[in-house]
Amino acid sequence: MKVKADREVCIQAGNCVMVADTLFDQDDDGIVVVLVDDIPEEQQDKAREAVTLCPSQALSIED
Repeated sequence: MKVKADREVCIQAGNCVMVADTLFDQDDDGIVVVLVDDIPEEQQDKAREAVTLCPSQALSIED
């Protein structure tokens, strides 16, 4: 599973980092950065939760 981030859509809410700080970070401007290319199975639930909680829908799952 992979998570794609549309950095143009990100509104810097940081929900993804709060839910899964090992998978997501924010750059100096507060824009989302995906830290892991292939999400490990044991962290996929957290990745899905981050995608769901993203208020701007900047995150999406690619299987």
